[in-house]
Amino acid sequence: MTRATHVPVGEDQRQHLEFSRYTANSFNHLYGPIFPIPEALISPAKRVMSLKEPTSKMSKSHADEKSRIILTDSPAEIRKKVKVALTDSEAGVTYDPVRRPGVSNLIEILSHLEGVSCEEIASEHQSASLRALKEHVAERITFHLQEIRDRYISIMDDKTGYLEMVAEEGAEAARANSQKTMRQIREAMGL
Repeated sequence: MTRATHVPVGEDQRQHLEFSRYTANSFNHLYGPIFPIPEALISPAKRVMSLKEPTSKMSKSHADEKSRIILTDSPAEIRKKVKVALTDSEAGVTYDPVRRPGVSNLIEILSHLEGVSCEEIASEHQSASLRALKEHVAERITFHLQEIRDRYISIMDDKTGYLEMVAEEGAEAARANSQKTMRQIREAMGL
């Protein structure tokens, strides 16, 4: 039986995982090693900021759909959203999160996608227009999400029953895992 030991979470969700760690640790201390102690897998992109409010975190619950990029957005939707991303009227591209949060947000997105520092990106694009920066950001986002989007569409358009099969296999594995865990808990507690 394989059990998850690592949980992908954002930095802002770490406290919830800490509660799970505490609970599993406490139970295991009393009754033996039954639950794995979960470890956080924190993304290097700690916070991706909103395209419309670059001082706020990007959120799927924001009222304005143009504030966020969804993994399944088409290339045209991505270009449209990035094109209207809030920046400023200052010429050139500089990285200054306090003074130029919108431009800095676009640079940070590029940094996460390209694995290059924000300062290097700003230097590389310093003489570019904001329009050119936005076009480049949209192009890179589109490129990075294309495979995910294509796979999603392929799975959702699948008429062979693939999703149902995966769901049933997952349900069977979860039932077997939970039955074994409950048996271990009953034994450990003498029930």
